[in-house]
Amino acid sequence: MAAAVADAQTPFADTVFTGGALFSSDLVTAGTQQALTGLAVAVRDGRIAAVCSEDAASALIGPDTHVVDLAGALLAPGFQDAHIHPMSGGVELLQCNLTGSEDAADALATIARYAADHPDAEWIVGGGWSMDHFAGGAPPRDALDAIVPDRPVLLASRDHHSSWANSAAMRVAGIDAASADPADGRIEREADGFPAGTFHEGATDLFAAVRPTVSADLAYAGLLRAQRDLLAQGITGWQDALVGDFPGIAGGLASYRRALAEGTLKAHVVGAQWWERAEGIEQLHEMIRLRDEIAALGREDRFSLGSIKLMVDGVAENHTAAMLEPYRDGHGHDTENRGLSFIPAEKLCEYATAADAAGFQLHFHALGDRAVREALDAVEAAAAANGDTDGRHHLAHIQVIDEADVPRFAAVGAVANMQPLWACHEDQMDELTLPFLAESAASRQYPFGDLQRAGVRLAGGSDWPVSSADPLAGVHIAVNRVAPLSDAAPLGGAHQRLDLASALAAYTSGTAYVNHRDHDTGYLRTGYLANLVVVDPNPFAVPAEELYACQVVSTWIDGERVYAREDAWPGSDAPSDASETGGRAIPTHVASHG
Repeated sequence: MAAAVADAQTPFADTVFTGGALFSSDLVTAGTQQALTGLAVAVRDGRIAAVCSEDAASALIGPDTHVVDLAGALLAPGFQDAHIHPMSGGVELLQCNLTGSEDAADALATIARYAADHPDAEWIVGGGWSMDHFAGGAPPRDALDAIVPDRPVLLASRDHHSSWANSAAMRVAGIDAASADPADGRIEREADGFPAGTFHEGATDLFAAVRPTVSADLAYAGLLRAQRDLLAQGITGWQDALVGDFPGIAGGLASYRRALAEGTLKAHVVGAQWWERAEGIEQLHEMIRLRDEIAALGREDRFSLGSIKLMVDGVAENHTAAMLEPYRDGHGHDTENRGLSFIPAEKLCEYATAADAAGFQLHFHALGDRAVREALDAVEAAAAANGDTDGRHHLAHIQVIDEADVPRFAAVGAVANMQPLWACHEDQMDELTLPFLAESAASRQYPFGDLQRAGVRLAGGSDWPVSSADPLAGVHIAVNRVAPLSDAAPLGGAHQRLDLASALAAYTSGTAYVNHRDHDTGYLRTGYLANLVVVDPNPFAVPAEELYACQVVSTWIDGERVYAREDAWPGSDAPSDASETGGRAIPTHVASHG
């Protein structure tokens, strides 16, 4: 921690934060439940000029210095999200958005309203429906047919691993009883074999040739809408877990290029290029070209393209997560299904080794325990072949980890990229997941405490729009393992809880490390960028079960205030809430996992 030296040559600060508490993972020891008080942070030219006593800071206050009285609130490094889909999330907010639906009837009412309000739309597209609102997690086509019989409807689930279609959409796509399940997906069917309306994983691609694409302007508007709402939740940087052009989500990279050119990208972003699992090693050449082309723009302070996303498996609730033990049927008997490995294990090692050698970071979607093992094997193989490349490879979602694999994260240098909001009992977990898992897997849900005790680096993410992007909502679950106001037992046991300092570190220094931005973000350090968040009340001053009540008051990037809650800064033109990205409410359905 640097001390300010006040003398005649010391320039005044542009902004001084005082009168509150400070959190930075290098200043607050994990396990303690208090932040530092009596200190101030001075900002000059977009960077932290001093972290010092409040008395020393007074010498840095000049006639033009903006003094922010924290009034007891907490000042922390700006949050970063290690796994998020801002483009699709923002676009969904501008389409038929079902994320706020309370149940099936509410979802259908929303669809009907949207269709009525958009009579000229050839297709009704969007998403956000929750599996636990429908029997077996599979909404039927006839429910859509009853409200929109004359136009195709295609809506992604909240987790983006399934789609809901009406009969008109299936007719346009040529899908009928003779349509076979693809190798990487499944079609829910009626008694006579006709598609029932829900399409899982790769089966959604059956609509790829006919569904409308997202225009370049809509994709760009979605990115800016997402950024606005993410800033309102204290998020100053993220890793986009899927950058590329895909059916229905076009313009990802083009939108970032446009934002750079127009100066509208305020956050610091790392893009993860999508590894197409149906293709082979040859696609690496194009990924290298794109990464280097973006780097040549000289704007890696705002956007870089040095990560590769590898989708190892599916999700547990539709029984496509890759498991060591078989799924059970509705009667508790073992089936022959152990989920899907989308990339064969030996190929995963080959691809990971080549990408690591080319200087890429590996970003794995690994949800089931078999997928986690296969991803760790791939990281281990890359290290054996290439040595330490400082790739900072990370495994996202990690819902189930075999006990033997927990210490392997630290051994191979892999980061546990966790989405804490999912680590609690809720309907989708209790009705669609736990009853169908082997007992060994059901008892090992999101073992964050085990990972921490094994010395594993933790990073925090949300997977928004799968679930709320709000880091403070994730912190509440990470610390409690129980949703607000719930009397449920902690999921996986109280020993999987994290202390508050560790949970906050995951979203600050932990994500900064994953994003290779720990040299200038993620900490309150002299010389670091003034990417900051103010949280009230101070989370260290409230009982753990009331953490959900903490709110972001203001967000700062490069010393500029980019969000202010209206009641905190009257007259601000920044958004006053983040309700449409999940906001303050922790959903009762938290879904998974893109």
